[in-house]
Amino acid sequence: MYLTLLFLPAIGAATTGLLGRKIGVTGAHIITTTCLFISAILSIVAFYEVVLCHSPVTIYITNWIQSELLDIQWSFTFDTLTISIISTVLVISSLVHLYSIDYMAADPHNQRFFAYLSMFTFFMLILVSADNYFLMFLGWEFIAICSYLLINFWFTIIEANKSAMQSFIVNRVGDMSLTLSFFVIFFICGNLDYSTVFNLAPFMNESALTIAGLLLLFGGMGKSAQIGLHTWLPTAMAGPTPVSSLIHSATLVSAGVYVLLRSSPLIEYSSTTLIAITWIGSITAFFAASTGLFQNDIKRVIAYSTCSQMGYLFLACGLSQYNTALFHLVNHAFFKALLFLSAGAVLHATFDQQDQRKLGGFLPLLPFTWTAMTIGSLSLMAIPFMTGFYSKDLILELAFSQYTFHGSIAYWFGTISAGLTAFYSIRLLMLTFQGYPNSTKKTYESAHDASIYAIIPMTILSLLAIFFGYIGRDLFVGMGTDFSSNSLFIHPSHISLIEAEVIPTVFKLLPSVFTLGGALLAYVLYNYTHSSLVELSKTYLGRTLYKFFNNKYFIEVIYNSYIVEGGLKLGYTLSKSVDKGIVEQLTGYGLTTTLDNNSKSLSKLDTGKLVNYTTYFVVVLVVLSLFIGISVNINSNNLSIIKNIIDVRLIVVTVITFIIVLVSGNIKENK
Repeated sequence: MYLTLLFLPAIGAATTGLLGRKIGVTGAHIITTTCLFISAILSIVAFYEVVLCHSPVTIYITNWIQSELLDIQWSFTFDTLTISIISTVLVISSLVHLYSIDYMAADPHNQRFFAYLSMFTFFMLILVSADNYFLMFLGWEFIAICSYLLINFWFTIIEANKSAMQSFIVNRVGDMSLTLSFFVIFFICGNLDYSTVFNLAPFMNESALTIAGLLLLFGGMGKSAQIGLHTWLPTAMAGPTPVSSLIHSATLVSAGVYVLLRSSPLIEYSSTTLIAITWIGSITAFFAASTGLFQNDIKRVIAYSTCSQMGYLFLACGLSQYNTALFHLVNHAFFKALLFLSAGAVLHATFDQQDQRKLGGFLPLLPFTWTAMTIGSLSLMAIPFMTGFYSKDLILELAFSQYTFHGSIAYWFGTISAGLTAFYSIRLLMLTFQGYPNSTKKTYESAHDASIYAIIPMTILSLLAIFFGYIGRDLFVGMGTDFSSNSLFIHPSHISLIEAEVIPTVFKLLPSVFTLGGALLAYVLYNYTHSSLVELSKTYLGRTLYKFFNNKYFIEVIYNSYIVEGGLKLGYTLSKSVDKGIVEQLTGYGLTTTLDNNSKSLSKLDTGKLVNYTTYFVVVLVVLSLFIGISVNINSNNLSIIKNIIDVRLIVVTVITFIIVLVSGNIKENK
């Protein structure tokens, strides 16, 4: 069963990709969607067996690499962490496949799209279920390739080309760091399989574990779009909306968090790594939330909310609250998939109009889409009793209960970010569905709600966005639950769930107060005082703030103007002056000229006159006598190194002298 749920998406992708012309568009839809739904059902059965019945499974297939200590196998582990993420990925992916049947109906390349989508899901499953870092890295790299193919699916559009290249290149930075972390882990542990590494971690040097942990962190930052390596995520919107839904909810961005969750037995023994993860997650949550305030692209607003939520997940990992991070990862996947599918329904109804300023007034025309997006937004805002509330607020309570500086920073950054998230979520609803209609007459005449292929996935995800948090809270993060078993490791000194229960009530309620305040402010500003916003935008302060946040803190400007341009100039200099210049001087023309000139200079020493030869011998004898005298006077006990150096020089001078004599003699005989 476990291998079946793992390889069914691959079978669907291979069949659709290789036999697409034979089976046709309908055949591609049926095969890929059926394979995904069967895998999703099997994953739910596996969730019951592995998680609820506490029966983890490891399946060994064959050996892959055997070289002295290095032993890498094709084997897969299905434990609580693996099955929790796999079931989430398969449920969302199957719903996205069903949604795509209608969304991509007019596209002439359906077979290629569905093959890429299934292949993307398959390699995400390989990444999560791998039993060692090497096999995990295989899935890690292939989901990057699949994301490139999907973002660049409409490859005739220049913007899609640029977005795919940016995503691929930025992720290479994180991949380089992840590769280096594997070398460090192999150096200190002698292998790359999880069981060996995690059992040896408590006995390893903390400095070595810190280096490995920081490299794992930098690797995860690339995939999960943390600050500094986040630039690819908002631009990845150039692909079809179902692709954005899958990337932002359950696959690509979750991979970086998964690496930290899986490596919890390793990073738990490095306090430096944990603090670094907390700071990066806190700053990312605030940065992305503030950046999303004044974005106008409807998909880009949701993309920045993904970046912010990934910051919350990193924050939770840095606080050693891995079970809470896993819970929020699953919750976030459901409501974020719902938000993107709802955005896709809006685009489908408005001729792909993504600018919120050119929408408005669509509530009477798209009531179901409005309902679904409202549910997703409320869950994203962590409104009490929605799915997001049960994990997001718990993360902030756990941060406050650390009673450390980085814990307090995480709490306040997260709380402020909660208010900003509520503001841009309500702003999105106001500008898109309410407010003054700003689109064309033709758009309003043809606007229609989603078809049944979109309604079914959006309905299921809406129910999960409402009820899953309440249903799963006691299982995932309840007091005394044994949910994570051995798949996640929290050091006993890092457990703070009890402290989180008894923090002052005001700090428990503060995130909800900020959320409701931000939501109310956005509702009033964009529903009743829109004219005041226009007047504010005309002031110098208003223009400056809008420009700063709309341009994403000018981080991309800094990258393009200084780092990229400077790197290109440095590369040109190294290529022309250092690489090419040194090569030409040391080989080819430079070496030939140098040897020829030296030979001519040396031949001039042979003048054929006895006076010159006598001078040479006298100079050599004086130099030899000088070195011999210094060598004799040196104390061998205290200055043995200097004596050895002088002895070497004596030998060199003697050899050169004999060469000069021999060369001179040969030249004279020839003459």
